[in-house]
Amino acid sequence: MKHATTAGPIQHAEESVQKWKENGGRVVGYTCSFLPVEVLNVANVLPARLRGTGVSQADIGDTYFGPYICSYPKCILQRAGSGQFSYLDGVIIVPGCDSMRRLDECWRKAGEDFQDIVPDFFFHFGVPHKAADHSKAWFSSEIERLMKSLEEHFGVSIGEDDLRQAIARYNQGREMLARLNDFRKASVNTLSGEEAFALSVAGNLMPRDEYTRYLGEYMDEVSGRKPGLYNGKTRLMVAGSVSDDLQLIGMAESLGGVVAAENLCFGQRHEGDLIGEDEDPISAMVRHYLDESLCPRMMGGYQTRLQFLKEKIEEMEIDGVIFQNIRFCDLHGSENAIFERDLEAMGIPCVRIEREYGALADTGRLRMRLEAFMERMT
Repeated sequence: MKHATTAGPIQHAEESVQKWKENGGRVVGYTCSFLPVEVLNVANVLPARLRGTGVSQADIGDTYFGPYICSYPKCILQRAGSGQFSYLDGVIIVPGCDSMRRLDECWRKAGEDFQDIVPDFFFHFGVPHKAADHSKAWFSSEIERLMKSLEEHFGVSIGEDDLRQAIARYNQGREMLARLNDFRKASVNTLSGEEAFALSVAGNLMPRDEYTRYLGEYMDEVSGRKPGLYNGKTRLMVAGSVSDDLQLIGMAESLGGVVAAENLCFGQRHEGDLIGEDEDPISAMVRHYLDESLCPRMMGGYQTRLQFLKEKIEEMEIDGVIFQNIRFCDLHGSENAIFERDLEAMGIPCVRIEREYGALADTGRLRMRLEAFMERMT
């Protein structure tokens, strides 16, 4: 198996979505990793996480959102208004934050001015901000409401055994990603951060069975590499706001680093731990998506998130942490500052970077910041 570039997995995933659609498959876009994608898998619908990449202007996004808001949902709306999501059979808006909540109303409003940009299946899936008992009951009812809506709209039946099988399919991919992550450890060091992150992003798009096969083929290739391929490089972690672009990781690695871990929701934070397969499937999904979440939108979990970072830093022998947040992202912008304070007090070098979503527009500024950070650790 050959990969000409580190972006190969993402390109392969995008082609897979196209083939799925050409073969008569249904595709539903979604906006946040809190969506229980296993439910869509049972409905024989391909869940494809919406990306705002490739946007060169924001006239549509600015019209409905205004300028002072996170650029991620604005880029998604820009693509929608430009007709780039016309292949979708549905959209599920998940309010991971208030900016993403507004995407629901802005997309619907834009649908009054741009023809055929709002699909017939347009669903708002609510997610609580706490993992309390009453919150879990609400989240369970949201999952059941989603299941009923999918059944009615697409003419399918979603049974308990079907859900268990879907959970097992997704767990298989999660296990393989964890095994691939072992190749990033200092004792092996044969997988770059760009490759690892591209593989994670691809999992948000590809049909799950195909993704699992792809991971297996990739693992066979990586297993044949000589250990220590990235020895001598500064070991980095990248964390913070949503990102599905390889440029920041690539820039850090071009300056003499290797990104050995990330805490990004398009990355392995999105996959998380396995979902229980021998219990009530809805209850198991509720626990996985709420209890195991490492997203700062969840209230009261800072110490858990800090402990996760500390453990990952120790496990992967990280030399320094790059915290990045999209401009106007209050959740990550605020928490990144506290992370930096606490990790620096432990002697772990950190740098905070504010950016816009997508392709790096101000590469000179970011490169200068990263160069100074790398020099600090040498």
